[in-house]
Amino acid sequence: QVQLVEAGGGLVQAGGSLRLSCAASGGTFSSYGMGWFRQAPGKEREFVAAINWSGGTTYYADSVKGRFTISRNNAKKTVYLQMNSLKPEDTATYYCARDSRSDLNTSVRTSVNEYNYWGQGTQVTVSS
Repeated sequence: QVQLVEAGGGLVQAGGSLRLSCAASGGTFSSYGMGWFRQAPGKEREFVAAINWSGGTTYYADSVKGRFTISRNNAKKTVYLQMNSLKPEDTATYYCARDSRSDLNTSVRTSVNEYNYWGQGTQVTVSS
C-alpha cells in the first residue's frame, strides 16, 4: 500500500518561505510523476505543481510560477515544494499526490482525477 506523508507546513509572514516535503513508502516511487495540490476552505482542490518521474520536467500553476519550485529525490522517495515570496492567498492545506499512470514519460499531468494516491495534507498559513 502506497503511503504519502507531507511535512513542513506552518505559519509564515507574507514574503517568507517554507519548504514542504512528501515522503513515500510502499510501492514504486521512481517511475511515477508526482504533484502538489492545495485546497483552501470553501474552495475546490487545485493544482500547484507537478514533476515527472525523472525530475526532468516540471510544470506550475500560473499563480505560483516563479515563486515555487518542485523537486524530487528518487533515492529518498521524497518530493519537495520550495515556496518563496509567499502571499496570503497561498494559505491552504497542501497535498502531495502520485500520478495513477506508471510510465517513463516526459510529460506531467495537472488534473486531480489523474492522481490516485494522496497524502493527509499539511497546513500552510500566510499572514499579511
